[in-house]
Amino acid sequence: MMPRAIAALAATTVTLAGVCIPPKPSIAAVASSPAATSRSPPPLPSSPLPVRKADGMTLTGTPQQGGLLIGQLAKGVMNLTLDGLAVRTASDGAFIIGFSSDAGPSAILRATLPNGRATEIAILVAPRLWRVETVASIPRFAQPSAEFARLRPPELAAITAARRIDASAQGWRQRFIWPVSGRISGVFGSQRVYANGERGAPHAGVDIARPTGTPVVAPADGVIVLAADRPFTLEGNLLMIDHGMGLNSAFLHLSRIDVRVGDRVRQGQTVGAIGATGRASGPHLHWGMKWLDRRIDPQPLAGPMLP
Repeated sequence: MMPRAIAALAATTVTLAGVCIPPKPSIAAVASSPAATSRSPPPLPSSPLPVRKADGMTLTGTPQQGGLLIGQLAKGVMNLTLDGLAVRTASDGAFIIGFSSDAGPSAILRATLPNGRATEIAILVAPRLWRVETVASIPRFAQPSAEFARLRPPELAAITAARRIDASAQGWRQRFIWPVSGRISGVFGSQRVYANGERGAPHAGVDIARPTGTPVVAPADGVIVLAADRPFTLEGNLLMIDHGMGLNSAFLHLSRIDVRVGDRVRQGQTVGAIGATGRASGPHLHWGMKWLDRRIDPQPLAGPMLP
């Protein structure tokens, strides 16, 4: 039986985010394909979601850059891979796959049937239009200080270790909710071009602007795999939740953290509060997601934001 939706749809150097600065109103949009241009990003996909089938496999969702899909294997089907990358499967055959913001135009999902024969689904991955803002008056940022160079390696090591934890959580099966409602001040995949023409790294999540102290809740069930005991240099007070199957959420710039590593949290449970710690221009929540090593756009998973 297909698990309950992720379903608004039916992420070694690890840098979660640079400075979070709300974009200015004048923003151009560019596609990952250089031939396409537009003035604004395309609308997020709407329901119902397309279903793709092959012998022993079903895949539900819209394949697009930054997207996540849910699938189901028939009994006895095994050895699931996505372009050669091993994909975890649950005991009931359910699984998820994701595509990074720079994913190529196609992918192959392949598995082995009980009779030993291969089965596969050819996936066409739709490009997305990413916002690009030119800020000629602002330099990229200053050279890292000696203090930053001392502090950053253990922070990155802690983030990497947290992402390797498989807590067998089941939140990946749920329809995600917004961890907080408010004004979206930064979108996934957006990018800045600085004074010297250098491009900054694409924005790795979605920013929601709200006052310091606004409660933040878990978007889905999970296990706390990182709860910073001090502000990190870039991320500030950083909290990470493992939702299972290689899918995790990261919450940056928090003013406080209300949970501890190892805690099991339920969807909607308060886990912290919005702040402006780390490298941030003002109080907001940066919500980032990853499936394995691929950054995922949280916005399509959570769907329309309710007031």
